[in-house]
Amino acid sequence: MIKQVLCRRGMTTPPIWIRNPLAILADAPDGIVVRGGIITALVPAGGRPDASGGAAVFDASRHVVIPGLINTHHHFYQTLTRCYPPALDRTLFGWLQALYPVWARLTPAGLEAAVTVAMAELLLSGCTTTTDHHYVFPPGLERGGLEHAIEIEAAVAARLGIRAVFTRGSMNLSQRDGGLPPDNVVQDMDAILADSARLIDALHEPQPHAMLQIALAPCSPFSVTTQLMQETATLAAARDVRLHTHLAETPDEAEFCQARFGCTPLDYLENCGWLRPGTWLAHGIHFSPREIERLGRARVGVTHCPCSNQLLASGTCPVCALEAAGVPVGLGVDGSASNDGSNLMAEVRAAFLLQRGANGIGAVSHLDALRWATAGSAACIGRPELGRIAVGQAADLALYTLDQLRFSGAGDPLAALVLCAADRADRVMVGGRWVVVDGVIPGLDLAELRHRHQRAARILQA
Repeated sequence: MIKQVLCRRGMTTPPIWIRNPLAILADAPDGIVVRGGIITALVPAGGRPDASGGAAVFDASRHVVIPGLINTHHHFYQTLTRCYPPALDRTLFGWLQALYPVWARLTPAGLEAAVTVAMAELLLSGCTTTTDHHYVFPPGLERGGLEHAIEIEAAVAARLGIRAVFTRGSMNLSQRDGGLPPDNVVQDMDAILADSARLIDALHEPQPHAMLQIALAPCSPFSVTTQLMQETATLAAARDVRLHTHLAETPDEAEFCQARFGCTPLDYLENCGWLRPGTWLAHGIHFSPREIERLGRARVGVTHCPCSNQLLASGTCPVCALEAAGVPVGLGVDGSASNDGSNLMAEVRAAFLLQRGANGIGAVSHLDALRWATAGSAACIGRPELGRIAVGQAADLALYTLDQLRFSGAGDPLAALVLCAADRADRVMVGGRWVVVDGVIPGLDLAELRHRHQRAARILQA
């Protein structure tokens, strides 16, 4: 049923001319035409689209129009543990050890509230496609409601109208076996692989313009066994789905890999059969120049998570060096308990500032930061039909007004989105359908959601 609902999101809709934008990230000064969820025309200055289709007109003269933002790394359930006091001011390993016992108490109702908050935040920031890396499957998720976590996420995505690539995460290396997570949050390898195959059969849409896809995502070298990494890679190749994991986030991870496997995290990835197209990695901070070249040759993507990396003091992703080597680079907000937010436009600005500070004025512009969050992210998840405003591309768009005081005096509207800290879209379109209208998600009661989510967070953290 979920798969059928998501497929219907892409059905033919009436044509619409998004006319006369204040600015647009495309060579289309008088706007674009959308028909059936696809961009069918770029309108030149003073031009008019073919009127025979009877296109409705949306006056975009107050709006800056960009491709919908694409979030390529997140942990939705972590919205329930934002600013959790025992986890504050810790580096990654200590932060995880403080939070694993809390996440082990997750319930279906709590997860539903958490993922609704995360996806609503993303939509309101201008995000039209999101991934989520869900890797905590405690026993509570099998009691009542939908049986599994990914189905809960898929139902919310269908209701809100956002595109999604949900990654079936996994952990099977507990503290008892030399890993980082406690025993009560890991699963048996055979159960993980069986559920991964089931989700691909039940939910994955392989076609272009799909609303929902599945990828496979063992959590990290310090929480899964080598056999699970290898078997997951084999399953992904057989079923033609993508692979995702955390890698090279902190020096602690490198020390763990050296002590346990006798190699670097990237060598370990290659030994497990993951160094290949179709893999994208979260963070990618601690790579040597030679390793960056290897990533480029393999066409492995990297998601830059600037806010999370700064909050946990993990380091700075070498974005410019990665791109120079041919590595696709996208953006991700990462977990809401290490970022404490799910705003992808805020992440664009953070990436711009962090990377310009690291690489210099001439190396990074506001357009680079917008590209990482759009076309770069689309390349990471293997979705070439997303992330650009061009004929034949998906009609996934984010429209921002510059009516707030923060934008007053801005001469370049596109630069203003990044430099003046835009944080909320006025309109968002996914597949030709408006899913945010006048800064509101139609049909979503934010006050009720906040109340329900806050209650779930209090219960989880008690």
